[in-house]
Amino acid sequence: MSSLLHVQNQEFQSHFPLRPFRISHDLAGDPRLTLPAILELVGKLPGDRIEYNSGKVGISQDPSTTPLVDLTPDEVIARIETAGAWMVLKRIEVEPAYRDLLEDALTSVAKARGHKSVSDAGFSDIQGFLFASSPNSTTPFHLDGEDNFFVQIHGDKQFNVYDNEDRAILSEDLIEHSLTRHRNMTFDPAFENRGMHNSLKPGEGLFVPYLWPHYVQTKESYSISLAITWKSRAVKRRNSLYLANSLLRRRGFPQAAPGMHRVWDETKILAVQMGALAVEPLRKSERLRKSIRALVLGKRANYYYRNGKAAGTAKAEAS
Repeated sequence: MSSLLHVQNQEFQSHFPLRPFRISHDLAGDPRLTLPAILELVGKLPGDRIEYNSGKVGISQDPSTTPLVDLTPDEVIARIETAGAWMVLKRIEVEPAYRDLLEDALTSVAKARGHKSVSDAGFSDIQGFLFASSPNSTTPFHLDGEDNFFVQIHGDKQFNVYDNEDRAILSEDLIEHSLTRHRNMTFDPAFENRGMHNSLKPGEGLFVPYLWPHYVQTKESYSISLAITWKSRAVKRRNSLYLANSLLRRRGFPQAAPGMHRVWDETKILAVQMGALAVEPLRKSERLRKSIRALVLGKRANYYYRNGKAAGTAKAEAS
């Protein structure tokens, strides 16, 4: 198997997995990442795995006022050059062909680290997020709760990423809110010169570490990009702690920042993990996934549903 992600460089050795660095890749010509393949994938995914809206949004977009586009997901892809839209297909690894693509790509990284496989390297919960955006579209300032190799497939994209340890940019409260309420955050123009600014062309990419905030803008052509993500054991535990703190805080119980009370932190992590195991069988149903999100994260957690229905056409319930 050839190496799909090219990471054998000095930055990989010194930065991974704590700081961002640029990479190159061999995925730009992959037939699974073309518009016809994406259109076919739209027809297979359940409705809550498809999110889209207007690409004409601000870097600090208020999620409650995000403009929509009056198109179906199929129409967005068919008209992507003129639709003025931004779309993400989530959890594409549920389709075997895409699961293979993600695992093959991460195997490149695992072997570069001296491991035989992704599991040996500690890469678990491998997920894929496939983006299709019209020209001059913006993905607002946000952070993600996983590590990510972001690869550009078609078109040019500007990807600006900021240090998650810079507390002038990112507080613990903001991290918790972004992970458990809505990902969008406010971007202060004063942050601009603190960022790592990356102009990405097809065949280029970026490693985006856990919780590093960023915003993204397409240029003069439509864009196709892929986020190849995974979670280590430490990341999953940290996410569980943020979720536990958010649940308790919303019920009137103030919580200290992670690491302040380690025994109590461990108790909360265990409780969330046990709860996740209990509900996992229910997540095969889109209807139950929606209910679980609302119960755990609040009624606004299903923000991408329109008038009670998913943004996508109703699909089969298999996740």
